[in-house]
Amino acid sequence: MEPEEEQRGGLAALSWPGRVVVATAVAVVAVAVTVHLALVFLHVAPANTLSKQQDATIDAYIYPEFEQNWKLFAPNPLQQNIAVQARARVVDERDGTRTTGWIDLSAEDGAHIRGNLFPSHTAQNELRRAWDFYTGSHDAENRPDGMRGELSQTYVERIVMDRFTARFDGTVDSIQLRSATTRVPAPAWSDERFDTDTEYRVLPWWDVSEAAHAERKAAS
Repeated sequence: MEPEEEQRGGLAALSWPGRVVVATAVAVVAVAVTVHLALVFLHVAPANTLSKQQDATIDAYIYPEFEQNWKLFAPNPLQQNIAVQARARVVDERDGTRTTGWIDLSAEDGAHIRGNLFPSHTAQNELRRAWDFYTGSHDAENRPDGMRGELSQTYVERIVMDRFTARFDGTVDSIQLRSATTRVPAPAWSDERFDTDTEYRVLPWWDVSEAAHAERKAAS
């Protein structure tokens, strides 16, 4: 018969320090999952005393990565195609400063999704949700609505810079975004008639240079 030590497996085979480490890790994960689910629940649940008292804490955790919405199930679902486009001012020691053409980031995401049996969450939702977050926290003059507005701009800027950093020869000094919104044509059997021309919402240029980042960091 095999010795008792060789027959034991799983946690029983670990030393006492090993068991303590595993138990601690499991406890930390359980607490993190519980906190995450609690904050998401408070975010999507109807307003209550606790969610009102902890509103700032909940928003700081949820936005922008864990935002929830139910537009797909609304009585009047979205009937527009919204494409997010961006361009950059690039500084090159050889050519100086140049402005790129408009790049359709939404179309690039669409190209990654079409024909892909397992499209990534990033391609499907990241840019779309970030733009929705931005427009929902800014007015028509692109003025931010408090902390959420400032956070949304930082998030959109980070997404665009992640796609632009290695794209051009030179350093991206500033970026500009716009949305191209086109109404989905009404079906043939519908009596609805509306304009399907594309409308643009153009944002101001954002300074993304190292000096601008250092200045914002010092201000915060």
